[in-house]
Amino acid sequence: MKVLIADKFEASGIDAMKALAFDVVSIPDATPETLPDLLAQHDPDVLIVRSTKVKAPAFERAKKLDLIIRAGAGVDNIDVAAASARGVFVANCPGKNSAAVAELVWALILACDRRIPQQTIELRAGKWNKKEYSKARGLLGRTLGVVGMGRIGREVITRGQAFGMNVVAWSRSLTPESAAALNVTQVCSPSDVAKLADVISVNVAANDDTSKLCNADFFNAMKPGAIFINTSRGSVVDEPSLLSALNAKNIRAGLDVFEGE
Repeated sequence: MKVLIADKFEASGIDAMKALAFDVVSIPDATPETLPDLLAQHDPDVLIVRSTKVKAPAFERAKKLDLIIRAGAGVDNIDVAAASARGVFVANCPGKNSAAVAELVWALILACDRRIPQQTIELRAGKWNKKEYSKARGLLGRTLGVVGMGRIGREVITRGQAFGMNVVAWSRSLTPESAAALNVTQVCSPSDVAKLADVISVNVAANDDTSKLCNADFFNAMKPGAIFINTSRGSVVDEPSLLSALNAKNIRAGLDVFEGE
C-alpha cells in the first residue's frame, strides 16, 4: 500500500508506517496548488494531511486514492463532498492533540492576563515598565467559561480547576449528569457563558451550526475586561463584532485561528 504524506509529519510516525511495510512518500512542503500533480505522480492509496487543503481538483488526478486521513481534529480543510463523489473515505484523529491544544489555551490565557506580549514588545524597544506590568487580576477564584465540551474542552476545564477557578460550560452534548461529574455549572447558551465568565475558551468544531457562534450578542454579553480565547476555528467568530468588543469593552483576546487565514 502506498501512502503520500503531503504535510509536515513526525519522523517516528513515518518510520512506524514503513515498519508495517507501507510504501511511504513524504512531501512536507506540499501545497493545495502542488497537491494534484503530487497525487498524479505518486498515485497513492492513502493521503495524509494536517493543514494542507485538499480541494476538488486534487481528486481528478488521484487514480487509486481510497482514503484521506487528517492528522488532527476536524476535516474542514478537505472537500468532503468531492471526496464522496469519487468514493474516497475521509477520516480524522480527534483527541490526539487535545492536551497540547489545552496547554496552548492556557498559554494564551496567562499571556492575556499578564500582558506578556505587550511588556515583551516594550522591553525590546528599550522601555522597562515593571510597575505597570506587575498588575494583573489573576485567575484564582475567578470564573472560567468553556464553550464546547469535547476532549479539548475537558482538558481546558481540568487545568482551570487546578488554577482554582470556578467553571461554567455550554455544549450541545453536555448533560446535567456529566456536568456534575466534571464539577462544572451547566448553562443554556454560549451567551450565558459570556455573561458569567471572566475568561472564555471556545473549543468547537467548524460546521454550519457553529459558524459565527460568537457574534455581536455573544460579545455584548461579555464582561468588560474579560478574556476571550479561540483555538478552534476562525469561522466560529464574527471578527468585526470581536473587534468592536476589544475597543468598546477592553476585552482581551488570545487567538490561534483567524477567518480566511
